[in-house]
Amino acid sequence: MRVPLSLLLRWCDPGLDPEAIASVLALTGTEVERVRRLGPESGEGFVVGRVIEATQHPDADRLRVCRVDVGEREPAGIVCGAPNVAAGQLVAVALPGAVMPGGTKIKKAKLRGVESAGMICSEAELDLGTGSDGILVLPDSIAEPGTPLAEAVPLGEVVLDLEITPNRPDCLGVYGVARELHAATGAPLADPPWAVDLGAGGPVEGAAVEVELPELCPRFTARVYEGVGPAETPIEIRSHLHAAGMRSISPIVDITNYVMLVVGEPMHAFDLDLVEGGALTIREAGADEIVTTLDGQSRTMLAGEVLISDAEGPTSIAGVMGGARSEVSESTSRVLLEAAVWDGPTIHDTSLRLALRSEASGRFEKGLAPVVTERAQAYASVLFEEVLGIRPQPGTIDISSAAASSPKITVGDGFVTGLLGHEIPPERLIGILERLGFDVEAGADAIEVVPPPDRLDVQRAVDVVEEVARIDGLDRIPSTLPAIASAGGLTAGQSARRRLADSMVAEGFFEIAGWSFASPGLPDALRLSADDPARNAVAIENPMSEEESRLRTTLLGSLLDSAARNAVRGAESIRLFELGHVYLPAGDDPADQRIRLGGVIHGTSRPASWREPSPPRADVFAGSAVVRSVLSGLKVEAALSRPESARPFLHPGRSAEVSIEGAAVGWVGELHPLVADHWALPGAVVFEIDVAPVLAAMPAVIAYRPLSAHPAVRQDLAVTVGVAQSAAELKAAAFEVGGPELESVEVFDVYSGEQVGEGRVSIGLRLSFRAADRTLTEEEASAARETITAALTERFGGEVRG
Repeated sequence: MRVPLSLLLRWCDPGLDPEAIASVLALTGTEVERVRRLGPESGEGFVVGRVIEATQHPDADRLRVCRVDVGEREPAGIVCGAPNVAAGQLVAVALPGAVMPGGTKIKKAKLRGVESAGMICSEAELDLGTGSDGILVLPDSIAEPGTPLAEAVPLGEVVLDLEITPNRPDCLGVYGVARELHAATGAPLADPPWAVDLGAGGPVEGAAVEVELPELCPRFTARVYEGVGPAETPIEIRSHLHAAGMRSISPIVDITNYVMLVVGEPMHAFDLDLVEGGALTIREAGADEIVTTLDGQSRTMLAGEVLISDAEGPTSIAGVMGGARSEVSESTSRVLLEAAVWDGPTIHDTSLRLALRSEASGRFEKGLAPVVTERAQAYASVLFEEVLGIRPQPGTIDISSAAASSPKITVGDGFVTGLLGHEIPPERLIGILERLGFDVEAGADAIEVVPPPDRLDVQRAVDVVEEVARIDGLDRIPSTLPAIASAGGLTAGQSARRRLADSMVAEGFFEIAGWSFASPGLPDALRLSADDPARNAVAIENPMSEEESRLRTTLLGSLLDSAARNAVRGAESIRLFELGHVYLPAGDDPADQRIRLGGVIHGTSRPASWREPSPPRADVFAGSAVVRSVLSGLKVEAALSRPESARPFLHPGRSAEVSIEGAAVGWVGELHPLVADHWALPGAVVFEIDVAPVLAAMPAVIAYRPLSAHPAVRQDLAVTVGVAQSAAELKAAAFEVGGPELESVEVFDVYSGEQVGEGRVSIGLRLSFRAADRTLTEEEASAARETITAALTERFGGEVRG
């Protein structure tokens, strides 16, 4: 929200410069994003002038030669091209030496042979408004010629760009911000702009309102104004609206926007003569009902959204934008002025669906208090008299279903100190609350606090303490240790996940944190089949974009995206991993959430060095080694085997299934060439493992045994098996029958060729035997080797090679 500083200081002036005021507001929770300055940096050289005469330029049809009274000095001769300049006008003049907002310095000059000693300015040139084709004409009574222009108009306005949090809609008006400044600095707070109300309650003749949806419209008020005639919005109001980011449209619309700026309550003016039957109904929209809004666009509504309509149909989209059919214009003579509050989530949903953001919807969606409607009507009645010279007709339509009173909250002695960790003197505490508009009654051992009616966010004693703390100064709260015997520790699962991450780092990987969202196009990029469950990813109801509209079912998307970004920036060896959630479709449940460990390797398997300037590229074996190493670090034995059917995004001959105790927990492999082309990562190796079964397989207690002091006996065994046979199964069988002295089984050779026959492969196994209490003999090792040989021959049809 943009707040003109001169308007803020009207109600609370602490005597501080703009940056200091911004700092005070920021320290109390109202973030100031920016302090900007409109108009010229200095008012020097800008004065009020009166046009004495304006004659046609002798050599230019569009120029006038003006003689302007600028005070004590001689009248200035100024050449002006504005079509509306005329004798007798009070105008804004930039004399030679004045510096315009864009940095241009005014100098004496000759225009078509006539000397011009200054410039008669428009609103746009002074940054007082969006401007027009003509000069700024000031009211005759505003100042005498020669008066510094800054004393007549808000020249050089300072604007505070505020970030108002959703729980503080009371600060969506300038007076609410002034109350915050008053509470923080103690500077006097002027009476609120609604202190004087020129209207009255009771029925309104010639107008009626019916609210069919009281749960979506807690309060609706309306007043009627008659006798509206030609008028002009005062320059002060126009300039304040411009500084707040709103353009001046017409006196009636400007009044409603000015009330919204000051009070925080959006208002809407209906041309009562264009409201069929003089009656409005707040009702639910029908399916596909069409409303033509003030911007001239036809918008289709959904059933359940809220409309304001008359006997002919919709006239407005409630809380979002008015309708063109009952729009006020220069011919309007009777106005129905509405101030209402609406259900915030409903307004937010409608505004978001229609892609129609407005100043009104931005306020209503935060949940305004019902009391602001009567405040807005009171201030509007004052502005209607000041600007248009008319008062409201007798009566006010007021339909309310909202609670009329604020809660009474008890704050016991010691509660504030116990919560904040330091004591705030009672008189200071009460003073802070009273400056914030709270009613406070001090008791023997507690205080009774009633929040102001526009503070819907204060409902409990802790809310009251928060108010006191932020005004007293959060920086004054001392740093203390938690009042507990000991801090909490990590659960076993958390500790294990950290060990997983540490193991990946030890393998040379860098961790990434990817989005939990994925693109609907990801399944196609991964070549998933039409019936793959991953295509049924959970859709997000309010996505940030179409590219992030699904919950991810795999970590691959974020991993490959990150690897691709690194690759195009010249990274030659990429190792990335992520430990994060995936969300699988789960029937009636929103999603089956699982934690997975995923990784990608691309490029060389290890960094280049002087000894090895061209290291080999990473392949499926490099990925398998990483998976084995990481799981073995958790004392989990994993088996890698050839998958029964290759995953569509993996190379069909260069992938493996990862299993623990016979149950599949993940996969590892090289990307399918078509998938690799999509991300421009040829030969990339990827893997993904479910973490839950890994944690379940971890031993509760890790048992250690001393290293044997006796030497190992090694035996080599080469066995020929079918080409589809995995070495992992051979190793598992060897451990099963090899006895307790079998310490390790390693593959040291793989050979296929004419000597072993077509469809066969020779796998060389190195068996290592060691006993804890003695040195094994060759005979003992050979006997165990023969047992292993027999098992491999029997189970896998193996043939021992000599």
